[in-house]
Amino acid sequence: MPLIILASKEFSASYLRGLFITKDTIRIQTPKTGEKEHATPLFLTSSFTYDSAEEMASAFADDTLDINIYSRFSNPTVDEFIDKIVALEGAEAGIATSTGMAAIFSTFMTFLSKGDHIISASAIFGSTHTMLTKYLPKWGIECSYFNMSMPEDIEGLIKANTKMLYLETPSNPGLDIIDIELVAKLCKKNNIMFVVDNCFATPAVQQPIQFGADLVLHSATKFIDGQGRVLGGVVVGKKDLIQPLYLFIRNTGPSLSPFNAWVLSKSLETLFVRMDRHAENALKIAKSLQGHPKISRVKYPFLETHPQYKIAKKQMSNGGGLVTFEIKGGVDAGRKFMNALKMISMTSNLGDSRTIASHPASTTHSKLTEQERNEVGITPGLIRISVGLEHSDDILDDILQALAKS
Repeated sequence: MPLIILASKEFSASYLRGLFITKDTIRIQTPKTGEKEHATPLFLTSSFTYDSAEEMASAFADDTLDINIYSRFSNPTVDEFIDKIVALEGAEAGIATSTGMAAIFSTFMTFLSKGDHIISASAIFGSTHTMLTKYLPKWGIECSYFNMSMPEDIEGLIKANTKMLYLETPSNPGLDIIDIELVAKLCKKNNIMFVVDNCFATPAVQQPIQFGADLVLHSATKFIDGQGRVLGGVVVGKKDLIQPLYLFIRNTGPSLSPFNAWVLSKSLETLFVRMDRHAENALKIAKSLQGHPKISRVKYPFLETHPQYKIAKKQMSNGGGLVTFEIKGGVDAGRKFMNALKMISMTSNLGDSRTIASHPASTTHSKLTEQERNEVGITPGLIRISVGLEHSDDILDDILQALAKS
């Protein structure tokens, strides 16, 4: 994709070394300092200085990002990370946050007010569900859920006060897929802001803006970091939407630290290579587990048995790094499987270079009622595998030996 960027700061000619056009983000980098470093510098500073009182006054004269004031507002290292995500997603502008949940909360609080209505996919991350059902109602914001497998139901949920539609695709943890372009057209027809969580796919696999999304957000903690080191979030989209979002984050404080931004920015240099390997391993694991006597179902976007396989092939370049399967025997069998793992990690993260297993019914989605879990496909024996970069045979061997003991 050609590099056409309007990000947190306008690009100078030197930023792209004489307006050199690139098809990836490896060469997007903060302008070199007088030290002529090759690796990008880390601006680990809380504030910035000025040469005169007039220059300082000018910096505070408006609410743009053109002059650095304070790292809660903007920071060159954070800007570089934002610029890379903007380029990868094909967006106009972006803003970074301290975590993925901060990105989601900031988006809701910036664009939703008392009396507004949001439509959300029911298959979403547990903390997002809690935000929609426990906290937004305190501020007079109502929510309606729809089933990802029945997008035809969305139009019937639209009200005069509907301001936003939110979804994840692939969803967490059920790996449900929805046609982004179809939903985008419906939102545009009804003047509804369309927000897509692209965390599971990453911009290396899917670019929702290309299919009509207004805003795209990520928990950068996951595949964007890729090694389970730091927390971060980011939102990108149309410039006129990012400006009010920036002001909310600037004034309320969920800003991304420069150090975390530096780590995430370096991680982006290997994102495409990593996502190819994640997907290659995941597809092999998914195919190998099909038909296993202790598994009732395997789900992966690029398996032909996936209900939305054709849609996944349309809008994703590969199937991503997540595989789910249902172990026969319910919760007890699921826990026995988890306890029998030898190499694969048990942790609440995903998108790591190391393979991770989780049992959503007893962890990430345990606060949902049984009915709510069933409605989004989180069955008692569901196992989610975040397939890492190890040799695929090693990953599969560990899964198979744990299944034998479950």
